[in-house]
Amino acid sequence: MDYSKLDDVSLIREIALARPDALSALYDRYSRLVFSLALHILGEAEAAEEVTQDVFFRIWEKAEIYQAEQARVSTWMTSITRNRSIDLLRKRKVRPEGHSLGWEEFQPDWEPVSERSDPEALTADAIQSQRVRAAVASLPVEQQRALAMAFFEGYSHSEIAERLGEPLGTIKTRIRSGMQKLRSLLLEEQIHI
Repeated sequence: MDYSKLDDVSLIREIALARPDALSALYDRYSRLVFSLALHILGEAEAAEEVTQDVFFRIWEKAEIYQAEQARVSTWMTSITRNRSIDLLRKRKVRPEGHSLGWEEFQPDWEPVSERSDPEALTADAIQSQRVRAAVASLPVEQQRALAMAFFEGYSHSEIAERLGEPLGTIKTRIRSGMQKLRSLLLEEQIHI
């Protein structure tokens, strides 16, 4: 069987059946995405490689719990990557302040990966990425910073409040308002398409 031709959900099903070639195909498809995200969060290649290996090991172990109706495979993988990267930061009790970028500076070195590798799907992914960046850029700077600290740097709400010298309630409101505005803007754009 040529696993490289399977869509992402089918690959996960094959991985759940303990088929190493399916994991290899998924790795070939997404390792750059996982590594780039981990590198962005951690700021060092060696740690990003460690997280990348850990992510694929976890996928091998947990493929049977993946639920396609809850998230795309790529979304599930980036969530695992983010969580593993933040866990590693917390374990080391370090933050990547010197290495992290703001929303406007973050340019990943990977291209969006579609479950289908056709030009139409790749173009749709690239357009979606541009829409997300535009929506984030429309947020007030305070909301952008709080969201970036929470999602890219792994700070808890109380840690963000402490670092910014703001009340905890203010930080929670900024993050919640920012997420609601992003959701609203992206849904609105979807309706107009």
